[in-house]
Amino acid sequence: MRRNDPRLEIIAEALHSLVPGAAPAFLSVTLTETLPGTANPDGTPHTHTWTGRPESVAERVFTRLYGRPGIDRPQSPLAQAEDAKRRRDLTGELGALMSAGNALESAPWYPARPGDLVHIHYEATGDYAAFGETYVVEPIADWHGDLGLRLLHHTRTGPDAEDAVGCFAPGDTIGEPLMGPWFEAGPHRLTIVRDGRPVHTGGAR
Repeated sequence: MRRNDPRLEIIAEALHSLVPGAAPAFLSVTLTETLPGTANPDGTPHTHTWTGRPESVAERVFTRLYGRPGIDRPQSPLAQAEDAKRRRDLTGELGALMSAGNALESAPWYPARPGDLVHIHYEATGDYAAFGETYVVEPIADWHGDLGLRLLHHTRTGPDAEDAVGCFAPGDTIGEPLMGPWFEAGPHRLTIVRDGRPVHTGGAR
């Protein structure tokens, strides 16, 4: 995550806009807790106060939602393309998608085969712990035998767990079951196992 991550910039700009027309360099944020039933010697309510820069508040919000900024984390090809689109960088947008497609199609284990296992790791975000999904590649009956994904297992917890998993099963690219996870989750989150051997370990360091 870069310090100039557009999400961090959006949060900071939202805080700056609370005072229309203000110069960001001269803004500060004050958060006050007023304790009920207490008073200072002069009769004013007893308070606890925090004062800081809007950028500090933005970083706290960002960290709660996405993790600490300043840590360089890989992005999925789709996220890279969306960042380029926001910058109106058509070359960058197309380049992110084309290079990802070329990387997949040139992998020595491509294309997928029936029985391949595809594990997807999701980092912790906000109140949600990290979790994983495991899919198997197999023929899909409604697709006349073309390959798709079936969710085997997940480690997501919480009341919405079942609604929040399985988005790649069976997938939306008939005959190309790896395209969805590769572009949307990103190759860095994928582990692909064939015949009991890992053939792609995107999260390996």
